[in-house]
Amino acid sequence: MADDSSRFRPERFTAFVDAVVAIAMTLLILPLMEAVSDAASGTLTTAEFFSEHSGQLLSFALSFVLIATFWIGHHNQYRAVEWMTGPLLWINIAWMVTIVWLPVPTAMIGQMATDALQTLVYIGTLILTQVTTLGAWLYLQRNPSLTTASPSTLRAGVIGDLSAIILFAIALAIALLLPDHSYAGLFLLLATGLVTRLIDRGVRRRDAARG
Repeated sequence: MADDSSRFRPERFTAFVDAVVAIAMTLLILPLMEAVSDAASGTLTTAEFFSEHSGQLLSFALSFVLIATFWIGHHNQYRAVEWMTGPLLWINIAWMVTIVWLPVPTAMIGQMATDALQTLVYIGTLILTQVTTLGAWLYLQRNPSLTTASPSTLRAGVIGDLSAIILFAIALAIALLLPDHSYAGLFLLLATGLVTRLIDRGVRRRDAARG
C-alpha cells in the first residue's frame, strides 16, 4: 500500500512525459536532415538520395512508429491513474530514459554497418522500455488505490506487456542467430494479440485449477 503522504497528482508528470516523447520523436529526424544537407552539397538527385539513405529512412519510420506505440500504451496506462508516488515516478523516469536513448541506436542502424552489438543495443532498448512499462503495471496492481482502472484492466496490462517482452526477446534471438535478417523478427510483434490471448487463457486455467 502506497503512503498517502507521498502521493501527488499526475498532471505535471504526464505533461512532462508528453514533452520528453515529443523531443525523442523529433530527434529521430535529425540524422536525415544532415543527410539532406550532405546530399545537396554532393549534388545527389532526389532519387539517389532516397536510394542511398533507404536504411536511414526505414530506421526512422520503424523507431517513430515504435515510440508512438509506446506513448499510446503509456497514455492508456495512465489515463486512469489518479495519484503518483515516488516509486512509480522513478519507474517512469527509467521508461523515459529508454525513450530518449532510442534515437541513438536508430542513427546507428541508418549510418553504420549492422553487427550483433548494434542489434543487441536496439532491440535491447525496446525490451527495457517494455520491462519498465510492465513494472508500472505490477506496481499499480499492488497499489490499486492509485488508479481507477479495474483489476481486469490491470491484469490485461500485465499480460499484454509480458507478451510483448516475449516477442521482443524472440526477435532479438532471431537477429543474433540470423544476422542477415537482423530486424525481420520485429514483425513478430504483429502476433502480440495472439500471444496475449494464449497467456491469458493459461493464467485463467491456472486460477481455475487453484480455485
